[in-house]
Order: sequence, then C-alpha cells, then structure tokens
Amino acid sequence: MADSFEADVVVIGAGVIGLAAARALARAGREVIVLEAEDQIAMHTSSRNSEVIHAGLYYAKGSLKARHCVAGRRMLYAFLDARGIAVKRCGKFVVSVGAAEAEGLAAILARAEDNGVEQLSLVDGATVRRIEPALSPDISGAIVSPVSGIFDSHAYFLALQGELEDAGGSIAFGTPLLSGAVETGHVRLETGGAAPATIRARTVVNAAGHHSVTVAAAIEGPHTAALPRTWFTKGNYFSIQGSTPFSRLIYPMPDTSSLGLHLTIDLAGRGKVGPDAEWLAEDARPPFDYRVNPARAAVFLQEVNRYWPGLTADRLVPDYAGVRPKLVPKGAPSGDFRIEGPEIHGSPGLINLLGIESPGLTSSLSIADHVAGLAA
Repeated sequence: MADSFEADVVVIGAGVIGLAAARALARAGREVIVLEAEDQIAMHTSSRNSEVIHAGLYYAKGSLKARHCVAGRRMLYAFLDARGIAVKRCGKFVVSVGAAEAEGLAAILARAEDNGVEQLSLVDGATVRRIEPALSPDISGAIVSPVSGIFDSHAYFLALQGELEDAGGSIAFGTPLLSGAVETGHVRLETGGAAPATIRARTVVNAAGHHSVTVAAAIEGPHTAALPRTWFTKGNYFSIQGSTPFSRLIYPMPDTSSLGLHLTIDLAGRGKVGPDAEWLAEDARPPFDYRVNPARAAVFLQEVNRYWPGLTADRLVPDYAGVRPKLVPKGAPSGDFRIEGPEIHGSPGLINLLGIESPGLTSSLSIADHVAGLAA
C-alpha cells in the first residue's frame, strides 16, 4: 500500500534547474522535497553540454532567455568564486567568415548590448588573427566577449545539492511521477519506484527537463489546455586529439537550431567541437541514445575548417552527446523558455518550467530566484 503524506514544496527533477530552484526555495524557508526518477543528480541535459558560461549575446530583447542568461551569468560567477569552484574567464570570439557573414556581426552586437551584456567589442579580421593566429585567413571579423567562460559544472551541481540539504531540503531518488491532479488547496502527486506514495503538496515545481511537458500533462488541471509539444535535438561532440592552438572559445555565426559547431577548451586544456543539431524523429521520446556516430566527423571537419583550417580528420574523436528539449519545430526561430505559474495557466500551486535548454545552465540561479518569487 502506498504511503500518503502532505508536503510544502515538491520539485520534480534534480537537474540543474530543479536543484537551483529547490535550493532557493529551501533557503527562503520552505520545506522542500525533490523527486528524481534517476538514482543520481543531473543525469541528462544538465551534464551533457559545453560547460560554457554564456554572456547573453544571441537572445531576443525582453525574452526570458536574455533576462535570465545575463542575470544568471553574473550570479553564477559570484557563486563559483565564493565557493572556490573552478572557473576560467577565458572569453569568446564569435567569428564571421567572408564579407556576407561580417554584416551579421553588427546585428548580434546590437542585440547583445540591448540585453545589457558588458565589455563587448567588434574587431576586424586582421585583429582577430593577430590574437588567434590559427584562425583562417578568411575570418573577416569577430565579436569579442570577455565575460564568457567555462567552469566545473559537476562541482556546481554538487554545491547546489549540498546547500539544498544544508537548508533542510531532501532528494528522493528513484521516484518517478506517475500522475497527479490540481485539487482544492494542494496538488496531489502519485509517485512510483520502490516506495510508492501519494503526496499532497502546497506548491509543485515541474523542472523535469526532457519530461517536463509529459509531467505537466500527467497532472490534471486547467494548465493542460495550453501545453506545447516538445521536439528534441541531439547535439554531438567530438574531442580533439593533441593540443589546441586557441586560448579563447571560438564560435561561428549561429543558425536557428544552435550556436554552430563551436570550439571550446575545457579546464584541463582539452579541446572539443560541437554541438551540432541533429533533429530527432518527431515521435522521439526519452530515454535517448547518447552514442555519437563517427560518420558525423566529416561534417564537423568541413564546418570547423571554415574557421580553423589546421584541424585534420584524424584528430576528431567521437566523445559525448546531449539532447535539448525544444518548443519549436525544425526551421522555426529559436523559442524562449516557458516559466508559467497559476497566473498564466490557471492551476493553483503549480509552476511549470518548459523548454529549458541552452542557456539554461548559465541561467539557472536567476531562474531559481524567479521560481522562488512565483512560489511566494
């Protein structure tokens, strides 16, 4: 027979967004339980990315992505510095190849400045190549973003978990949500796993990542009338054997699906390129196959050679992949986060976090404060 109990706040999902939100709520004095279907924290989107701290260059003015990326980046640097977590403010070049692409740099720069991104500059190709000589002679210009960086994301996740638990919160691993309903005065949740339970929670935060729309649909209530659908894109990464002749992150011009096959150097000095945007079948659902197809190396080489002609095929090694939940289909302009409380969807006690993809990692502390405000 399933246990039955009441709770103050239940957060569904122990990825970076769920952990950050749960920490913020616990530190605000709420009693918090996190439900996680897996047996560890941050098993999917959170831990399968570039570990880049984004400046906030690309997102539409006034969007949640722009707001939370810029605020979250500042909060994240302060958090990491205060706790001694490894971080490197290496900076980033967004490079254009040829005259046609160069015209697009000014638009990105203007958008970034509208978003409040600091210390940006636009430089010509000769200046870029003088700083990073391994770049292609076809590089026509670049945006210089000194506030971009890389960090130890796994140490960050553990710090969030530790501070959540220090504030009295807890994580129930191996506890998937099966169903639920918005009822008078609470949200009822039915959980599975080794210790099934019925939980009646005052506040529920749906931070289920890949499963967020599915989880929202499983909880009966007015919010289900306007749920989006989810598409998924797989982002593959290849590591680079041998030394990488760059000191900064190198990004090509973005497209509608991704920020392009960019080059990053991790904290240990190892180079990698990715992610690409491999749209999965329309009916694709978790769990996903995270293996990287070695045949994709040919496309990686072609794209990266546009800005780094010195990379050769024998140096590309299949590494890892991640999958992003998208609220827009292939070919559509990049969508925004959806952070929706009762005033938007009409279901008291429920906060849905939908379509939280890049720059979700950078944005996590800002999103967490937003959620704590909605829950208050």
